[in-house]
Amino acid sequence: MDDLPPDQALRHHGDVEAVDGLLDFAVNVYEGARPPWLERALHGSLDAAAHYPSATAAEHAIGARHGRPADEVLATAGAAEAFSLVARLRPWRCPVVVHPQFTEPHAALCRAGQVVTEVVLPPPFALDPAAVPGDADLVVVGNPTNPTGVLHPRSTIEALLRPDRLVVVDEAFMDAVPCEPESLAGVPVPGLLVVRSLTKHWGIPGVRAGYALGERDVVRRLRDGQVPWSVSATAAAAMLACTSDEARVESERRAVEIAAWRTELGESLSTMGIRHVASRASFVLAEVGPGVHGALRDAGIAVRRADTFPGLGPSWVRIAVRSPTRTRSLLDALSALRADALG
Repeated sequence: MDDLPPDQALRHHGDVEAVDGLLDFAVNVYEGARPPWLERALHGSLDAAAHYPSATAAEHAIGARHGRPADEVLATAGAAEAFSLVARLRPWRCPVVVHPQFTEPHAALCRAGQVVTEVVLPPPFALDPAAVPGDADLVVVGNPTNPTGVLHPRSTIEALLRPDRLVVVDEAFMDAVPCEPESLAGVPVPGLLVVRSLTKHWGIPGVRAGYALGERDVVRRLRDGQVPWSVSATAAAAMLACTSDEARVESERRAVEIAAWRTELGESLSTMGIRHVASRASFVLAEVGPGVHGALRDAGIAVRRADTFPGLGPSWVRIAVRSPTRTRSLLDALSALRADALG
C-alpha cells in the first residue's frame, strides 16, 4: 500500500478505492435502492434547470424537521462545503480537529492557511473534553465519528463549549443511528454548529446535499462566504424530499436495518478474532493487520484504508456495513487470508 504525503492523505476518500470490478465495502453509502418518492423528486428537479436554483424552501423544511427557524439553517453543497465555509469564517487563533475523524475539515482549514492543532484520541476513541486545549477557538468533532463509529454522549460534546469558541459537530452519519438520541441538531446552543449530510443515508453522493444548523449570526456569516447558487436545484429538491414525513419513516427503518447488519458483521469479526471498534454508524473500524487492505483488493474486495486518518496505522481498515449476503464475501475473503497467514 502506497504511502501518501500528509496533504494528500487528508484529501484521500473511500470513493477512489471503490473502482469498477471490486466489491465495494469502502464507500459509506446505503446499498439499497432509493425510495420512489426520492427518485421522483430528483428527476422532477430537472424541470427547474432553466432557472437559477434557490434553497430557501429547503431551508424552511430542514428547519421544521429539526424544530428551528429557517435563519438558523444553511443549505450546502454537501457537508464538505460547510467545512470550507467554517475554515474561512474568520482567522482562527487555535483551530482544533479531534482525530481520528473525517479529514475534510482539517484539509479545509489547511487550504485556508490555518495551522491546525490535532487532538488524537487513543483506542477506544472516547472523547475527552479535557484533552482539548483551553485556548481553542474552533473545535471540530464527529458524532458518530468517521471512521471509528463511536457515538459520543451529547453531554460530552456540550462540555466542549466555551465563550468565544465555535464547536462544530459533524453529524453526517447521525441518521444511521436509530432515534438519533445524541444528536444536537435540534438544540439551539450558543457556540454550537451542527453539520449534516443527506448523501450517505439516501444513496445520493453525486447530488451533494448537506446543511448546517447554528446561531443565526453564525449562519448569516457562513452564507455571506458561500458561492452564489452553490446548492443545485437537484440538491434542493432532495433536501425537501428527505425531510418529509415519509422520509422520516424510511430513515428510521434504514437505521434499524443498518444496526442489525452491523451487529452481524461485528459478531463475525469477533468470532474470527479480529479486533474492531464498537460502532454506532454505517461502518466498522477493524484492525485486520498490515497488508490485509492490499490483499483484499487482490481478492476483488475494496475496503477503506485507514492509515490516512491521523491516529491510525496500516493495520486498520474501515468496512462499510452491507447486507449479510454481501458481507459473506468479505468474511470469506478475510477467513482465507487468515488461514493462509497461519500456514
